[in-house]
Amino acid sequence: MPNVRPVPTVRRRRLGEALRRYRNAAGLTLDAAAEVMGWIGPKLSRIETANAHIRPAEVSPLLKAYGIDDPEVINALEGLAKDARKQGWWQTYSGIVSPSYADYISLESDAESVHEFAPLLIPGLLQTAAYARETIAANAITRAPEEVAALAEVRQARQAVLTRTGHPLKVWAVIHEAVLHQRFAVRPNTTRDQLRRLLDVSEMPNVTLQVMPLDATPHPGSVGGFSLVGFPGPMPDVVLLENLIGSSYVEGISEVRTFADAFERIVAAALPTDDSLALIARMEERQRK
Repeated sequence: MPNVRPVPTVRRRRLGEALRRYRNAAGLTLDAAAEVMGWIGPKLSRIETANAHIRPAEVSPLLKAYGIDDPEVINALEGLAKDARKQGWWQTYSGIVSPSYADYISLESDAESVHEFAPLLIPGLLQTAAYARETIAANAITRAPEEVAALAEVRQARQAVLTRTGHPLKVWAVIHEAVLHQRFAVRPNTTRDQLRRLLDVSEMPNVTLQVMPLDATPHPGSVGGFSLVGFPGPMPDVVLLENLIGSSYVEGISEVRTFADAFERIVAAALPTDDSLALIARMEERQRK
């Protein structure tokens, strides 16, 4: 497996965006803010655009220059500065994992929660190994078999966030009923085992599952699936959108709020949790016969 270890950029981008937002709110130019720190303007510009690193010890004085003295904000941004150069386990797959996917795994590892509407596939954090291999092979049409196997390993490794010590990731997934009927010709037991996996993982206190029934009323999810990634403290949430050739992020506060509102309506249109699990259990039982 390739072992190239580039510096991850997503934490640095989030930190730079937050610092820029606080500077603008304070009404300071780049030059004026940099002068407070004894820097030249281009250095602060590079920090805000994630092209330069800021030391954790420099975060608090910079924020104070912006009138920010909230310990929660300071601690959160100092944490991002501290972790900006931290290498994640996924970096060992850097020849396989695209930069945008690496960014998402990094976000997921820092996150407090993920709210996902899944109209086409079981969410990656809930997939069995066999389901991951089959669906990745079907979708990653330009990938060689060994790359598919590596990507399936990555998807399985991501699931460690569900059981991490202290603060396991909270997952709320709404899965369309049509996904549960998916068939796999080569490995017929894949669907049955995946349904069993959903029932098992639903017993975890940090996992909530709902099924969007085939006869649901109209809802915002008809436009497509998305993942809303939530962070603790003052850090803004992020939305992931995926397609065949990659992924994109929605990071504007008002735009993310739109997706949060949409998820609430999707939840309301879906089957209640107990009914959802009962449906999955009936389907799993039929698969065993």
